[in-house]
Amino acid sequence: MRNIYIFLLLSLSFGTVTDIDGNVYETIQIGGQLWMAENLKVTHYNNGDSISYPSNKDFGTFYEGQYGVYNNDPSNADVYGNLYNWAAVVDDRGVCPDGWHVPSDEEIMELEMDLGMSESEANSTGHRGTDEGSKLAGSSELWNDGNLENNPEFGTSGFNVLPAGYRNYSNGSYYYMGYYGYFWSSSEYYSNYAWGRYLYSSNSNVRRYYDDKTSGFSIRCLGD
Repeated sequence: MRNIYIFLLLSLSFGTVTDIDGNVYETIQIGGQLWMAENLKVTHYNNGDSISYPSNKDFGTFYEGQYGVYNNDPSNADVYGNLYNWAAVVDDRGVCPDGWHVPSDEEIMELEMDLGMSESEANSTGHRGTDEGSKLAGSSELWNDGNLENNPEFGTSGFNVLPAGYRNYSNGSYYYMGYYGYFWSSSEYYSNYAWGRYLYSSNSNVRRYYDDKTSGFSIRCLGD
């Protein structure tokens, strides 16, 4: 299975984009959209201001952009990127590179439908579709063994969602690396909640749900 995955990666066409910190990310064209094929790891907004990196007890706010690195280990940022709260997602200073943005809920639906999900499934909540989660995921050696990576469609899109886990809003601690990949949309659900996507090692589909804006999730950027 992994030999097939490597072959598929070699057959996909990647470009690059660079953020304000000099981090270089691979990009992938899927349908009419150009996506970053890696999680964001920037620590400054586009005007040069620093994004806050609070201690565990100070993480979790609706008003200030914050990020964390899983278990405060810089090697995790190198592989998995950072985990950001939603205030960083929507900050006017811009967290994505110039010419890029955090995708809306509808733009993520477009991605999912390009990979085979029906429109009615895309518009529903909870676990949706069939193998679209496996198509979106990548780097099989990082995922806990399960239906996600054992599906023959694993890694075929080049999007490369990673099991980066999340940062809990109530205590700032980190959970579920290897099991879950979460990433934000820029779309509010209501009040204290915003839409996101979740891949789980045991499921080959994609979960669409809203979560507390003070949680720490990955960010994937989309070309304007």
